[in-house]
Amino acid sequence: MPGMIDTHIHAPQYMFIGTGMERPLLEWLACTTFPTEDIFLDVEIARNIYNAVVRRTLRNGTTTACYFATIHTDASILLADIASQYGQRAFIGKVCMDRNDTYEKYSETTEESIRETERYYKSIAYSIYKRVKPVITPRFAISCSEKLLKELGKFADEQDLHIQSHISESPAEIKEVLKLFPDYKNYTEVYNRNKLLTNKTVMAHGCYLTNKELHVFRERGTAISHCPNSNISLCSGHLDVRNALNHKVKVGLGTDIAGGYSISLLDTIRKAIETSKILYMTENSYHVLTYKEAFRLATLGGSEALSIDHITGNFEVGKEFDALLINPDAKDSPFELLSPISTEEVLQRFLYLGDDRNIKAVYVAGRCVVPFISNN
Repeated sequence: MPGMIDTHIHAPQYMFIGTGMERPLLEWLACTTFPTEDIFLDVEIARNIYNAVVRRTLRNGTTTACYFATIHTDASILLADIASQYGQRAFIGKVCMDRNDTYEKYSETTEESIRETERYYKSIAYSIYKRVKPVITPRFAISCSEKLLKELGKFADEQDLHIQSHISESPAEIKEVLKLFPDYKNYTEVYNRNKLLTNKTVMAHGCYLTNKELHVFRERGTAISHCPNSNISLCSGHLDVRNALNHKVKVGLGTDIAGGYSISLLDTIRKAIETSKILYMTENSYHVLTYKEAFRLATLGGSEALSIDHITGNFEVGKEFDALLINPDAKDSPFELLSPISTEEVLQRFLYLGDDRNIKAVYVAGRCVVPFISNN
């Protein structure tokens, strides 16, 4: 089957995955996330965690990952090195944030953020990486000044770069954004007026985007990364994927660790389906996502979200071979095939019940990257 594409994942947060889930978003950031990310100034800590997260994502079938790193340029470059060494297709962003009222120690000056972003870009863009690309990464509007957003949008436009950030994840977040940017009509306009919504932009969450905002996303070609595990775990909300798709907005899936507690996109597929069923229980006319639609979001949908669907996402002739070899009869498999069934039913069983034990091999651009042999 095609390799899976994680359109939103925080690499340093693998350090505390599965903990701190009792807090809502903004409190969770202040108490757990920012203090942890701050220690990635130490590149040896970064090396250990980034090696672990790249290996774990690959082992779970993530052939392409769109990573947030931290504000630290050298550690972010190290993540690019590691992803390249293991052969993962990756978009990696040095995080930009010049405002942090909840944990002031973890922030940059505006000038420093712009300067270091340029240094990071040059290091990645001028490297020999074949499948690792830089992505401009304002953390979210709350942690960025208008000047920083404007400069990052300008730089991304000049260099034709990918962009990633967060939008409309929780009501408290939206309220704070509108408080900080009183001259803007809505959250989407904050990014749009500063040239940060393009056909190479992926915005995580989008739980509370209005139809008017979705129209802007469609016009700009901007994608949404649906992160249902995180949305539920932090009590943020639910994205109406069906409505986004009806508005012809590109949608991919994201694990969003460690807001989400699973690094596997199989979990994200399941949570995406479950979220749509929750919406159905609220409104019976709602059209529930099928497992086929969720599978598409994890593969071709992800490649469309990242504007690389001409390169990967399915097995069309001419695309690079990003693939998983699945063994439903693997030792200690979490499910059994007790009678002959169709291939389609085997796939459905794997999507609902399978895990990394069933993933026998992983290929990126035709190279076998799992099992790990001499990648490191």
